[in-house]
Amino acid sequence: MADWLKNFENIKDVDLNKHPLEAEFFKGKTTLVLFYNNDCLGCTGRAIPFAYELKEEYGIQVILIHSNFSFSVNRIDIESIFSTPELPLDVFIDENHYAYDQFQCEGTPHWLLIDKSLNITQSIFGSQPNAQNRIIYSLAEMKTQ
Repeated sequence: MADWLKNFENIKDVDLNKHPLEAEFFKGKTTLVLFYNNDCLGCTGRAIPFAYELKEEYGIQVILIHSNFSFSVNRIDIESIFSTPELPLDVFIDENHYAYDQFQCEGTPHWLLIDKSLNITQSIFGSQPNAQNRIIYSLAEMKTQ
């Protein structure tokens, strides 16, 4: 098992239905994790729509982790940033930003790209074209392997 997976045992991430984010969730799947915050315009305006596009185009698993910094959010807060009645991506809440800190995120949005062998292949901050291109290039490279 990848060392970083052990860290999820102590992280209290729960999805909007209060299910924990467990190691099994990652096994055998290319996964893109997006740490974000509802108050981050780069997250809600660029990163989340981009994450959805990547899920559709590459068929990868995408997980959104809302990191709480100054106050907690609830399901209504999370759902308010989406234009569809059903959430298009899996969303987990990182109370007290434990996961965010564990993965040494540089700000929001912050991306982790995890391959099928559970290796973190990229850790990228930002939502601008440079960050998006790095993610696309990494996914294209993984596709050829």
